[in-house]
Amino acid sequence: MEKSKVFFTDLRTVPGNDLLTKLEKLIRRAGIADIDFDGKFTAIKIHFGEPGNLAYIRPNYAARVVDVIRSLGGKPFLTDSNTLYTGGRSNAVDHLNAAMENGFNRIGAHADVIIADGLKGTDYKEVPCGGSYCPSPKIGAAIADADIVISMNHFKGHEQSGFGGALKNLGMGSASVGGKLELHSSSQPMIDEQNCIGCKVCEKYCRHDAVKVVDRKAVIDYDKCVGCGQCVAVCQKSAAVVKDYETSEMLNSKIAEYAYAVVNGKPSFHISFIMNVSPNCDCWGHNDAALVPDIGIAASFDPVALDCACADLVIAAPSLKGNAISDKDHEHSEECGCGHHHKGDDKFRIVHPDTNWQAGVEYGEKIGLGRRAYELINVR
Repeated sequence: MEKSKVFFTDLRTVPGNDLLTKLEKLIRRAGIADIDFDGKFTAIKIHFGEPGNLAYIRPNYAARVVDVIRSLGGKPFLTDSNTLYTGGRSNAVDHLNAAMENGFNRIGAHADVIIADGLKGTDYKEVPCGGSYCPSPKIGAAIADADIVISMNHFKGHEQSGFGGALKNLGMGSASVGGKLELHSSSQPMIDEQNCIGCKVCEKYCRHDAVKVVDRKAVIDYDKCVGCGQCVAVCQKSAAVVKDYETSEMLNSKIAEYAYAVVNGKPSFHISFIMNVSPNCDCWGHNDAALVPDIGIAASFDPVALDCACADLVIAAPSLKGNAISDKDHEHSEECGCGHHHKGDDKFRIVHPDTNWQAGVEYGEKIGLGRRAYELINVR
């Protein structure tokens, strides 16, 4: 079987070969210049960072990618869609403020920011793709209208999909607010009453007024719940949880269909930063301790192969002390002195045992989004 090429550079530097130089060498070696950028509107799909969360990709990296695209004749802009949940990026005004504060502006990132689905998340285009779950994904208009899509992905864990990489950045991130509703609609969480302490954090942050604390226990009104997962994200006691594996598999399959709708019929290229591999989604208002040491940067024309390569690199890496892995599996952490570093273990399944990230890449391959088999090519 033919393998997709994934190009990789580690984070070792010497004078004259800093990380920004290595990033440019990486993407040029991976073939970004083979794309005809001349006069083309180029969407750089990136996460601008939820206020309070510091795990986002530094704008310096975005600036170098912007400079490369401009040198090739493109018209780049930075973009993301609004969030479904309450937070600092749920409308274009707050979203732009968050982006500017985090350095995603003409000074820090050398390009303007366009919120893909408009002021309130209603500016989108339905893109028919023949999907089994989402026949016509609702994609933010600025991304749907772009001639070329470049994804810059922070590779990290995710409490519903297992991890977030190229597919999630493309699929979930490009979906309008209505599209995110469609993606989450079968992912309604449940409350584990034994763990619930009645703190009302889930009630406070539920955008749809679907969670109420009654007699010191959270109760979900499933007539109002849209399955956005906000309660799962904010609960610190593992009381709001995803119901079962099928939910994760369905969500990952839908994400793959949305990602397919984003890139189908237009050139695309994908860059993943395997740094600060936090256990949860960047949409939290904070980022927890990294699971593994920083690993490097990878790039490919194939988002499926890229996600597989990044997952394999994280699995092969040793775990760090004092993080969510230690919380979930203390008896096999370094802190207990047994010397187990979790090399070769699936860190994402340890932290989020009710997820199945493999379903997304398997389904992505099935629908023609890419291949799981890859060749890793080192660039120095």
